[in-house]
Amino acid sequence: MTTEHVLDHRPLAPVRRMADKVPEVTVYFWIIKVLTTGMGETASDLLARLLGPVPAVAIGGLALVAALAVQFALRRYVAWAYWTAVVMVSVFGTMAADVLHVGLGVPYAVSTPAFMAVLAAVFVLWYVCERTLSVHSIRTRRREAFYWAAVLATFALGTAAGDLTATVGFGYLGSVVLFAAAICVPALAHRFGTLNAVAAFWTAYVITRPLGASLADWMALGHTRGGLGLGLAPVTLAWTAAIIGFVSYLTVSQRGTRSPAAL
Repeated sequence: MTTEHVLDHRPLAPVRRMADKVPEVTVYFWIIKVLTTGMGETASDLLARLLGPVPAVAIGGLALVAALAVQFALRRYVAWAYWTAVVMVSVFGTMAADVLHVGLGVPYAVSTPAFMAVLAAVFVLWYVCERTLSVHSIRTRRREAFYWAAVLATFALGTAAGDLTATVGFGYLGSVVLFAAAICVPALAHRFGTLNAVAAFWTAYVITRPLGASLADWMALGHTRGGLGLGLAPVTLAWTAAIIGFVSYLTVSQRGTRSPAAL
């Protein structure tokens, strides 16, 4: 699912354009994406434990708004700003799914299809308005708004789906294996021409969330819950350090940034 394979339709009417606001879809993109999902899962749980659910959600929401404000203020892709926004979406998306289950008592079997419906609604509205769901057509404010709404919905959906499989018998390690196998499906379907690039990208994007979250939970949680017992704080710090390392590399090397000639 490289950039040249991603569909990019032209808008229906002239619009004011920016440079692309999202990175190239490379191996680095997928590595950092999985890291943000795991870090967001454990960071959310850690904040709720240290501060309490309500203050944690308030702080997470404010941090998300601030990160998105910076991202929207920029007129081109900037690695640290983009991935900071993704991290905060991950943290807040986890909180949103957890609030429904823990705070309101909504079963994961209910919240998972509910978030799926929300994501489908975002995609339908996005396509009706723009005639494309391509991540490499994010060159207007409206498309950028649709993009981040979809990203937030995918994180909430992935969180609920991962927790659902972990609590119905798969456990955290079993969920890792399940979603690792599942993510191969859109990749292979696209490789052999049975799934277009846009659908393959978004399917894989959703699956990376429960994959990374299940892996982080397995590492952090205690033996009685089927984990390695490394602890929420150490896993959060380790995954954060890995994210910073990869994003710093992308910033210095400019990998993942499209050249002006390609826009």
